[in-house]
Amino acid sequence: MSLWAWLTTKRVDPLPQLHDTITDASSWVKHFASSIPVGGLVLDLACGSGRHSVLLASLGYSVLAVDQDIGAVQALHNPRIQAQQFDLESDQWPLSDEKFSAIVVTNYLYRPFLDQLPWMLLDGGILIYETFAHGNAQFGKPSNPNFLLNSGELLTLAAKSCLKVIAYEDIYLDHPKPAMVQRICAVKGHLNGCIPLQFNE
Repeated sequence: MSLWAWLTTKRVDPLPQLHDTITDASSWVKHFASSIPVGGLVLDLACGSGRHSVLLASLGYSVLAVDQDIGAVQALHNPRIQAQQFDLESDQWPLSDEKFSAIVVTNYLYRPFLDQLPWMLLDGGILIYETFAHGNAQFGKPSNPNFLLNSGELLTLAAKSCLKVIAYEDIYLDHPKPAMVQRICAVKGHLNGCIPLQFNE
């Protein structure tokens, strides 16, 4: 059974609204999450503690949360979230046969498979990506160039994958800690819905 079939056949009870309790979710992800098409499966790549999986589930999305350690996500016992343990830096990309209505990535970069992400989106699917960028070394870790986006790297990814850029920033942030950050929201095909005009950190 495919991941999508598993999620759509599993009984899912209504969940309480959890917006106010997700204090550590990225403001970038929060702002653009509502632009994700309704009814599809969302990939939370390198999900960590599951902060964005919980946010997305609270908005009514079915989420596939993947990482090398999924213990924290499994402990949530959230019926909208399926956790899968994968080695995301193995020789073969473990998710190559899956399609998603959105892919969310924060604080993670592994270039050998970066180009795979846009092709895993369904038509109208959204890529929401945010991670550390060149220049972050002056503020601490990560400082290894392998884990820092080069100037315009996410724009280049979108251009060569024919994604339409909805929003992009390459900036300094002082919250939750001083950092250089690059982030993008891009759509494959045409955006279904509207993006809120106002953006607040």
